[in-house]
Amino acid sequence: MNILVGLITGAAASMGLGGGFILLVYLSVFTSTAQDIAQGINLLFFLPIALLSLIIHIKNKLIDLKLVGKYLILGLPCAVIGSFVTGIIDVEVLRKLFASFLLYIGVSQLFGGSGKNKKVKKSKPDNE
Repeated sequence: MNILVGLITGAAASMGLGGGFILLVYLSVFTSTAQDIAQGINLLFFLPIALLSLIIHIKNKLIDLKLVGKYLILGLPCAVIGSFVTGIIDVEVLRKLFASFLLYIGVSQLFGGSGKNKKVKKSKPDNE
């Protein structure tokens, strides 16, 4: 079962589809791994997959590096703060926060509309 979960989460993570989320839920719920340990495993699992995916996506020109830079300005300091806070919060509180986050995401996806209002950037055909 672990191999199957690894394959599914690796494939999903490489496409940016939340493979780490799947792994974290699997470890927390089905293997009874402590939340903080599951988060650490998830991060270590994600790093090589993210690096490989990043190389492939950059090669295929699927990443806007200027936009990435803008997100990194706040993303990196917040990641450091989050890691620190995770180390001092009780595991049961982390579980409840994670469950609340999942509930929020699920409800917002369920009742958030069909996504028809999202703007999609269309590229010009080469012959124009």
